[in-house]
Amino acid sequence: RLVYQDMSGFLPEYERADAVKHPLYRARDKVVTISHHLAHAYSAFAVCPFNEGAIMIVDGVGSYRSDAMETYPDNEAGSQLARESESYYTFNGSQLDCLKKIWMEPDRGFLSDEFYNMPGLGALYSRASTYVFGDWNKCGELMGLAPYGRHDAIGPLMQIADNVLTVPRWSPDYNQPYVPDQDGKWENHPSMRHWEDLAWRVQDDTEKVLLARARWLRETTGAKNLCIAGGVALNCVANGRITRESGFDKVWIQPAAGDNGIAIGCAYYGLLELQQQPRRFVMKHSYTGKTYPDADVEAATRRTLVKAQTRAVRSDNICRDTAKLLTDQQVIGWFQGGSEFGPRALGHRSILADPRRPEMKDTINSRVKHRQPFRPFAPIVLAERAHEIFEGDEDSPFMLIAKPVRPEWRDRIPAIVHVDGTARVQTVTEDTNPILYRLLREFEALTGVPVLLNTSFNVKGEPIVETPRDAIACFLTTGIDHLILHDTMVSKTAAHRFIAPLVQTYMDVAGLVLSNVK
Repeated sequence: RLVYQDMSGFLPEYERADAVKHPLYRARDKVVTISHHLAHAYSAFAVCPFNEGAIMIVDGVGSYRSDAMETYPDNEAGSQLARESESYYTFNGSQLDCLKKIWMEPDRGFLSDEFYNMPGLGALYSRASTYVFGDWNKCGELMGLAPYGRHDAIGPLMQIADNVLTVPRWSPDYNQPYVPDQDGKWENHPSMRHWEDLAWRVQDDTEKVLLARARWLRETTGAKNLCIAGGVALNCVANGRITRESGFDKVWIQPAAGDNGIAIGCAYYGLLELQQQPRRFVMKHSYTGKTYPDADVEAATRRTLVKAQTRAVRSDNICRDTAKLLTDQQVIGWFQGGSEFGPRALGHRSILADPRRPEMKDTINSRVKHRQPFRPFAPIVLAERAHEIFEGDEDSPFMLIAKPVRPEWRDRIPAIVHVDGTARVQTVTEDTNPILYRLLREFEALTGVPVLLNTSFNVKGEPIVETPRDAIACFLTTGIDHLILHDTMVSKTAAHRFIAPLVQTYMDVAGLVLSNVK
C-alpha cells in the first residue's frame, strides 16, 4: 500500500488515506522497494542451509523490465514493458549475482491483457488453469488432474531449444473453456476428457522445461546446491524430477514459494544488503504463526454453544490416545503450536487419518473437504523411514516434492497414492515437530505403518484454521470425528445431531439478511 498510495486507481480511497498516515510514508527515506524476482531470490537463499549455490526463480509474472533492480546480463531482447518470467542467480554467503533473466512481452498491450496470456512458463500454466477451471489460480488442481490425461492427445505447448523457450499462442482447437455460473457443475462437464489431456500436456511440458533449465544451471555454474522459489516452485511433481534428475546434490525449496514468501525476501534484503549483516538463520520449519496458550483453548471449549454439543477432556498421552482413534478409522482435526507460513498444512493445522484403506480418501472428501475426487491427499512419514516407502533419499520437510511410492507399499497405504503411483511427501523429524513425530511413532507401534494421511484443516474455499475458535467452528460444521487442541480431546456428543442443524439454519438466515443490507 505504501508503494501504490500515490498511484490513482491502485488503491481504494480508504486504503490510500490509511497508507498516508503510516509512519513509514512520512519518512520516505526509510522506505525501500525491491523488484519481484529479487525478493523471491532473497527469500530462497537467505534462509537456506547452504553457504553457496544456484537459485531458480520461476513464476507467473514478475516486475517490469524497467523496474528490475539487480544487475543482469543485458543480452535478452525486450521492451521496458516486458515482465519477469524466469530469473537465475548464484550466491556465496550473502553475495547474490544474477546470471540470466527470461522476459515476457505483453501480447496485446500491457493494460489490455491478463498476465496468463503472456508467453511464459508460469503464465501458460495459469492460462491452462483458467481454461479448465475458470480461475487462473487453480494450478494445484491442474497438477492433480494431469495424470488422468492421455499422453498423445495434444502436442507440445512449450518447446525449448538452445535454452530458448517458445510458448505459442492458443490455437483455435482450444475452444472448450469452462465458464463458471454458465456451464453447470464442473465435474459433469462434457469437456472433461479434453481438460484431462490438456492438464497432462501442460504439466509434462513444464517438467521438461524446468528440468532443462536446472541442468543448464548446474552445467553453467558448477554449483552443487540449488534453491528454488516463485509460484512455479509449488509444483511438487516438477520439483521431484528436478531433485532426482538435474544433477544437483542438494535442492532446497522455500516453503512460502509464492508471493506470500516475498515478505521474507524483503526482510532479508534489508538485513543483508542494506544493513550488511551476515546470514545466520536456517529455515528448518515453517511454524512461524502465533501460538495460542492453553487458556485460549479452554475459553474456546467453554463457550455455551460449544459445551452444549461437545465433551472436552485433557489427555495424559495425547499422541497414544489419538493414534488409537486413527486406527479405528476416525478423522482427526489436529491443532498444535503456531500455524504454518505458506500454503501447505504441515502438521500444526491438519486433518489426519489412517492411510491404509482406500475409502478413507472418499470419506474425507464427502464428510469434510468437499473437493474434487481426483485431487490426492498427502502423506506424512517419519523421516528415517521415508526411503523404505518412497523412492529417493532426499528429505521433504515442506511437502514440496512428489516421490514415487515403492510398489510393495502401494497397497498398504492406498489412500495417499495418486493415480500415477506418486505421493506428495512430508518427512517429519523429532527436532522440528516433536509431537507429530511422537504421534507417527505411536501409530507405527499399533499398525506397523509410519505414515498418516494429512490434509489442511479447512473446507473447500475457506482459509486454513488459525485460532482454537476457528478449529472448533470447522470441527462442528464438518464430519471430523474428534478435535485435538494441544493435549485436549474434543468429541461431539449426541446433542450435536440436534443443535448443529439449528445453528446452521441461523447462520444461513443471518447471512441472507446481511447480504441484502444496503
